[in-house]
Amino acid sequence: MSLYQILNPATGEVVEEFPTATDEQILDAQQRSHRAFGPWAATSIAERTQILTKVADAYAERAEELAGIINLEMGKKVPEALGEVKICELIYRYFAEHAEKFLEDEPLRGTSGADQAYVRRKPVGSILGIMPWNFPYYQVARFAAPNLALGNTILLKHAPQDPKSSAVMEEIFHAAGVPTDAYINIYASNEQVSDIILPSPLNHGVSVTGSERAGSAVAEAAGRNLKKVVLELGGSDPYVLLDSSDVAKSAKMFFQTRMGNTGQACNSPKRMIVMDDIYDEFTAELTALAKAATPLDPTADGSPLAPLSSPAARDRFMEQVEAVRADGAKVLAGGEHYDTPGAYVQPVVFEGVEPGKRGYHEELFGPAFMLFKVGSEEEAVKLANDTPFGLGSAVFSNDLARAERVGSQIEAGMVFLNTAETSREFLPFGGVKRSGVGRELGPLAMDEFVNKQLVYKKG
Repeated sequence: MSLYQILNPATGEVVEEFPTATDEQILDAQQRSHRAFGPWAATSIAERTQILTKVADAYAERAEELAGIINLEMGKKVPEALGEVKICELIYRYFAEHAEKFLEDEPLRGTSGADQAYVRRKPVGSILGIMPWNFPYYQVARFAAPNLALGNTILLKHAPQDPKSSAVMEEIFHAAGVPTDAYINIYASNEQVSDIILPSPLNHGVSVTGSERAGSAVAEAAGRNLKKVVLELGGSDPYVLLDSSDVAKSAKMFFQTRMGNTGQACNSPKRMIVMDDIYDEFTAELTALAKAATPLDPTADGSPLAPLSSPAARDRFMEQVEAVRADGAKVLAGGEHYDTPGAYVQPVVFEGVEPGKRGYHEELFGPAFMLFKVGSEEEAVKLANDTPFGLGSAVFSNDLARAERVGSQIEAGMVFLNTAETSREFLPFGGVKRSGVGRELGPLAMDEFVNKQLVYKKG
């Protein structure tokens, strides 16, 4: 069985297999990426950004085709898949339009007379990207757009269940004008990453989006070889509802946000922290929504429940659900998988998940809701911060000043006030604690794999 294969999660059937690269092919790809760096870095920023515009155009023109590929690979509903393609288009356009400004020399204070000092931003070389299956195009766009604009070259190792989408992205880059060896898609194994790519002096950094376990393993190998890392890892994001003039509407918003990508998102709202005076009403509304969700073919418009990304993902999620239940949590809805060939599971609503028990400090990667009742702002903040993760968060209140006061105390890389967490091309994305290091998107994205070279001129 090939490591890289398309397994339709709606049916459980293997559709197509792709050969895993040999060690010789990985070595060759790394050499080619290294050789391509000099010429690619020497092209003008205007030329590189023009190419990114062409990439954006291709995403717009091929949206339905691209959406269909990831619908087949990992079960994403077609409307959501089209939304992912659209945000990728916006990301490539954003860096095409703003990269030149982001790369301007930065004058330094403190000089006098004829002396001049400034920071010049330069690319560093061939960068490895290790990408996950849950947002096949979007995760690559976050990594590739700023680095290609900067002048770095890229080796891209995608998740084994995304071989076709990763190949199509490579095709789009090359058709738009990225030199063949400046962006190379590799069907590599984890062992080839740790044993061949990262130890090589031809590699100048690695960006990982994935699980905490995967990020820790890669960061360990990168650290041994003194390589820069960007890590976008797991999350157990708190959503704090302080008050609401329409509790049913708030519950629906929470439910729809959590159910995006069938709950398979690192910045999905996994912990619902609700004030005690509205908790019962909120819980009843959310539980009713969870019970009403039933599976349909993910290609169908309006499908309320798509499959998880694979039978393996279903089995991992159900193991977590059973462990949380066995450790004393109360199940208000769901908690079972459907007796179908595909990877469908019921949305599950938990309450009574206690400190020290399964699920409390654990990321449940699927349609699971954990509800917590609190009686004060202080209790809400303490609970929100009682997690090893620190990716995103959101705070809701009719009083924006109150939301800001509570939000300012949350230990997370992102805080959203009176709005669900979202991803926009201009908003820096990243976390603290065990959610990772570094930032993607927005102007901060181009400050990661870059040589911030000091230039000091004496008058």
